[in-house]
Parts: sequence; C-alpha cells; structure tokens
Amino acid sequence: MAALGGKLTKKLVENLGPGRHGDGAGLYLVVDPSGARRWIVRVTVKGQKNKKGAPLRTDFGLGGADVVSLNQARERALEYRRMAKAGLNPRYNANHDVPTFEELAGQVHIDRLPTWKDAKHGAQWLNTLRDYAFPKIGRIPVDAIGQPEVLMCLSPIWTDKHETARRLAQRIKTVLDVARSRGFRHGENPVTAVKEAGVLPKVKARAEHHEAMPWRDVPGFYAEIEGRSATAAKALQFTILTACRTSEVLGMTWEEVDEDARLWTIPAARMQGGVQHRVPLTDEMMRILETVKPLASSYVFEGQKRQRPLSNMSMLMLLRRMGRGDYTVHGFRSSFRDWTAEAAGARREVAEAALAHQVGSDVERAYARSDLLERRRELMEKWNLVCVDTAVQRMGF
Repeated sequence: MAALGGKLTKKLVENLGPGRHGDGAGLYLVVDPSGARRWIVRVTVKGQKNKKGAPLRTDFGLGGADVVSLNQARERALEYRRMAKAGLNPRYNANHDVPTFEELAGQVHIDRLPTWKDAKHGAQWLNTLRDYAFPKIGRIPVDAIGQPEVLMCLSPIWTDKHETARRLAQRIKTVLDVARSRGFRHGENPVTAVKEAGVLPKVKARAEHHEAMPWRDVPGFYAEIEGRSATAAKALQFTILTACRTSEVLGMTWEEVDEDARLWTIPAARMQGGVQHRVPLTDEMMRILETVKPLASSYVFEGQKRQRPLSNMSMLMLLRRMGRGDYTVHGFRSSFRDWTAEAAGARREVAEAALAHQVGSDVERAYARSDLLERRRELMEKWNLVCVDTAVQRMGF
C-alpha cells in the first residue's frame, strides 16, 4: 500500500515545537510544553448532532508519536474519517490499539510496583479498581471514558463509602492521566471535571471514633500481653502505659530516652500538636525498654526490616489475633482518660497534659509555662500500677 501524503515529514514530527500542527484531512500532531508528542484526528460524524444541534465534531487520540509513526497515524486517521463519513462514531467502532481501562490500570499497577510502600499497599490500589471500577468501565477503551462513566463508578458508594469513593476517584484519575500522557486520550480528565461540576453531594467528614477498652478490663488484658515475647506486644504494653499515640511510640528512638532522668522526650516534629512532649518513665516502662535493648537498633521498637520501626498496623493486628479486634490501639488513650476521671481523681489539666492535649485559650496556655511533669509522673506511676495489678480493688481507688 502506497504511503499516504500530508504536510508533515518525519523530521518535522521530531523537531516541531509546542502547539498543534496540522498534517491535513483532520490529522494533527500535538506537542506539549513538556515535549511529549501525540497524534489526534478531528472528524465530523455524518448524521449526528451535538447538544447544540450542530454536526458532531470530535477529536480522537491515535497514540504517542514515539510509538505511532507518521504513516501509521495517517492510516488510522483515514480509518476514522471513513467511519465518520458512514455515520459511525469512531469512539465505539474503531479497530485501534487503544487499551481498555482494565488493561491500562493493570499496566499502571505493574509500572508502579517499585514505588509502593509495600506489597499490601499496591494490592489495595488495584483491588479498589477491581471491586468498583472494572465491573462498570473495565472493558471500555480509555479514550471513551467521560464524566458519565466516572459517575457510574462513584455515585453508588459516594455517600455510604465516601473514603473508598475518594480513593477510587484518585485511582481512576491516575489511570486516565497516564492514558493521556501516552497519547490514548486528550482533553481534561473527567474525574477533575466531575469534582469541579459539583454533581456529587457534599459529604460531611465523620468524626473518627476510636473504640476504647473499659479501663477496668485493661489490667487483665495487660497480663495476657505479658505472656507474649513479640516486639509488637512490648510496643503495645508501652503504648498502654504511656497513653501515647501509636505513631509516637513506633517512631521512638533511643536518642530520645534519658535513662538517668527516667524521661522520654518526643520532639515537636513528631507530635500531632507540634509541641515537644516529655513522658516520665516508670519502673514498668523501664523494664519493657530493657527487654528490647538487645535489638540494637536506633528505633526502640524495631520492625522486621533492620533499622526500621514496626509497621503502624502491627499492634492493631496483635489486638485482632488476641480476639480484641473490636478495640483500637488509640482507644487506650481514652481508657486512661476515663480512669483519671473515674478512679484517680486527677485534676483535668494534669490528665490532659499527660495526653499531650492543649487546654484552655491561647492566653491561658501562654501563662501555663509548666508541663506539670512531676505531677504527671505521680499520675503515670499510679496508672502503671493499675495496669500491672489485675486486682484493681487493692489499689485503693
């Protein structure tokens, strides 16, 4: 078959600057400011009208210029024009190499495997698409996906499973962004258009609720953990005793520990409120630290990988293995707070300081220079005695 003619040459295709460059008969080379080059063809479908009643004129991506040669682009453009002239919309009738959404999503997943935090995170990325996108748009070519198709995936779960829907939207957007970068589609990403159009209802953020173990049950549970030697068990014990957040405990380094002063100082950069927090270390806390010292890591609670902390899921998974999956690690902070109010009779400012909560107005906090360390030390000693003594009644509270 003789090569089709046009205005462009191979040299021009390789060297033209940013812009849309016509080859003739509706075929264009689009050069992005980044230097990426892709082919598009503009056709008018016979007998079909747009929303305004004008002839349906549509652009279609033919692929990137790095993988589709000039002659191949001309042949595909000719195929599209013939279909349009016959009244067939190339979006649904073209025999081209544009991948389906599922095909490209699988490729994007493979390409990004080295960048995932871990294999589980990568699996979750693909599973979300498999559960909520592939059944609806998986077999549709990526250049045929618009706002209606995106809404078809998001609308059913937008309210009831909003966080899942939000992640799904981001992942669909990623796949379609890759499709555009590879020349398979053009124009605005429909996910962005859907968000800007405001067609999905606003969903109020739900306050995160952390299920807390009743404080009277904590001593018995603490005794159960004591029989386990895993680092996650030691970390969970330490978390319960200190009433600190998961991230604060797992990110703890030996440099932050002053054994002589029996003090753990968490730098401001690691605190949720951005303020340094000092934690008094009790006898029981010191005992736990001694058990993990042989790990010889910069992190107190080292994970499976050397010089890396435990996974933030490690303690939660331990709870589940122990049949306490209805509680959360963060909930032990609430257990401690309930104990301070119901049994310890602690002053509010002392209890809140132990949890690293800011209390009062800006003016009040400006005058409250002390972090009440010694009063907190007394409070934590009592809490630690409660945790290690299963006969709470003998504590005299």
